Amino acid sequence: MPAAASAQTAEHARLQHEAAAVTITRDDWGIAHVHGQSDADAVFGMAYAQAEDDFNRVETNYLTALGWTAQAEGESAVWQDLRQQLWTDPVELKKLYAQSPGWLQKLMNAWADGLDWYLATHPDVHPKVITHFEPWMALSFTEGSIGGDIERVPLEKLAAFYGDEHPALAAANPPSWAEPTGSNGIAIAPRLTTDGHALLLINPHTSFYFRSELQMSSDEGLDAYGAVTWGQFFVYQGFNRHIGWMHTSTGLDAVDEFAETIVHKDGGTYYRYGKELRPVTEREIAVRYRAADGSMKTRSFTAYFTHHGPVVASDGGKWIAEALMDRPVAALEQSWLRTKAHDYASYMKVAELKANSSNNTLFADDKGEIAFLMPQFVPKRDDRFDYTRPVDGSDPATDWHGLTPLDELPQVVDPPNGWAMNTNDWPYSAAGQYSPKQADFPRYMDTFGENPRGIHATGMLTGASGFSMPRLITDAFDSYLPEFAKLVPLLTKDYDALPAGDPLKAKLAGPVELLRHWDYRWGIASMPTSLAVFWGDTLWDESVARAKVAGISPYDYIARDGGARDRLHALDEAVDRLVQDFGSWGVAWGGINRFQRLDDAIKPHFDDGRPSIPVPFVSSRWGSLASFGAHRWAGTKKYYGSSGNSFVAVVEFGPRVSARAVTAGGESGQPGSPHFTDEAGRYASGNLRTVYFWPDQLKGHTERVYHPGG
Repeated sequence: MPAAASAQTAEHARLQHEAAAVTITRDDWGIAHVHGQSDADAVFGMAYAQAEDDFNRVETNYLTALGWTAQAEGESAVWQDLRQQLWTDPVELKKLYAQSPGWLQKLMNAWADGLDWYLATHPDVHPKVITHFEPWMALSFTEGSIGGDIERVPLEKLAAFYGDEHPALAAANPPSWAEPTGSNGIAIAPRLTTDGHALLLINPHTSFYFRSELQMSSDEGLDAYGAVTWGQFFVYQGFNRHIGWMHTSTGLDAVDEFAETIVHKDGGTYYRYGKELRPVTEREIAVRYRAADGSMKTRSFTAYFTHHGPVVASDGGKWIAEALMDRPVAALEQSWLRTKAHDYASYMKVAELKANSSNNTLFADDKGEIAFLMPQFVPKRDDRFDYTRPVDGSDPATDWHGLTPLDELPQVVDPPNGWAMNTNDWPYSAAGQYSPKQADFPRYMDTFGENPRGIHATGMLTGASGFSMPRLITDAFDSYLPEFAKLVPLLTKDYDALPAGDPLKAKLAGPVELLRHWDYRWGIASMPTSLAVFWGDTLWDESVARAKVAGISPYDYIARDGGARDRLHALDEAVDRLVQDFGSWGVAWGGINRFQRLDDAIKPHFDDGRPSIPVPFVSSRWGSLASFGAHRWAGTKKYYGSSGNSFVAVVEFGPRVSARAVTAGGESGQPGSPHFTDEAGRYASGNLRTVYFWPDQLKGHTERVYHPGG
């Protein structure tokens, strides 16, 4: 037998032996419950199970993380790939893999083996680029939030600096089409609950189908359930037998721009730092891309670096270097180890790795401990400087000066009020009156401020008690819209002030009366909801740019004195749009706002002529805790959602942890699967299903039990 064939046979036998140590149980929602003899076996199985459900999304995430997207999508993705490769260097990642702790290497090995075993046993699956996964690749994608820190670098400026080009940008969509990113997390202490058990709401707002839902357990003590970003081998947000963790996008500023003073001298390139000149370092980067004829071509770049980070742009004669967290081994360690923590103390011991830069955390456990935590990677900076803008890189005083100790961050642990929450708002309302005080912390601890969801959650939680799992689920879908409760009275006042002869007086009489008597709550049958959303979206689109010029939030701009004509004009436009598209300005919201899943395309499309289901909740822009980011699409009149509530769960930490959950659409990415849309109705109605966490719960709810490849 030729050596190559012999090696291939041996590799197949090795993977087959590894698969035999793993059992996958699919429940009647198609969700994988993976058990392995070791943690590494569980990782092997969960990687395989994810590939079964949606290999395309697994591979796509790693093309993004490795900077290889252009090899699949063509030259238009070159700048995205260059941006990624400024930080992601395979040579460096292979070194870091070799230097990683042995236990982490085993997990990375198992992860790659699980994906490769899937490809070996599914010859009908044809990867776009990655035909063989290698363990070091896991270090390219270590943090599971949607949109990593690297995406803060604008591609237009990067292309202008490295290519003197202006990449073709997609046509700008109206601002109202961009759903506010982020999530909701609420932790309730036992003293506020009916059964004396801590509760945790897990409510990420992402693009739909961004994560898998699964359970992974082993004979080594692992037992974690929750949402897993496609292709990663840890539960990103979820729970184990003792604790739960929910991540929300943070307003902390942990990504900074340094304006470097460049000096060309003696044939070299230097940058000024204090009284010295330091050499600018260089690295050659070759970005491969698929040409129109299908062949592979390469664009080569000389990338520049200072000690602050890679140079990503120029501005006013200065080179802009980007500083952000770049600690892949520690980040992967932290992401994994926290899933095995068993109480607050052990969770915080893992947090001392300080390799989480982009997520707040809501925490609860079966000891009754609750907490709101900030990211742990927080560079110490001189608060005299405004780090929301480029700072002078030649001034050593602007530099990062180590990381902030965890006990110096604005966080909340076991607050006297008995609850903690975050809605991507600032940390200064995380626990009502017991929240950290803004004056006690540097301004870089937050760039978001308050938001309508935070106002909603605070009002709902303050003074409340008698919480249970059903009550917290109900609260997670509370229909009140605080922003409209603030804006609609302004509109009715504007209308009442119109002169009797104004043409709008007669035209808007009916719509204004409908809104005047509205309770500011969304609902499938609600006509005021339709009118308010169309009015609000129109007003938002007309106000965002003006608000930016004025230096205030769009909310404040819309509510400003003297804005009466804008508010009335927007209602006039909204009425015309409703009549044009639906024949009347009085249309039930459920007839407009729809959930539809036609296929598994990562860039979704929708069709008014195909089946869809009504969704009652609205954009989080107006303070809805349950978020549904919907709008018109090319060729549609109805609104279709593509982001917002994705995985939703409520967990109760009793003597035996229990949970209910729902995933947008369904677990499988295969349109022919019964689990492609089987959760859509529950998703739209907030009817969360029972999570089968314990083995006895799976009895009578099992579709299939098998070994990977079997």
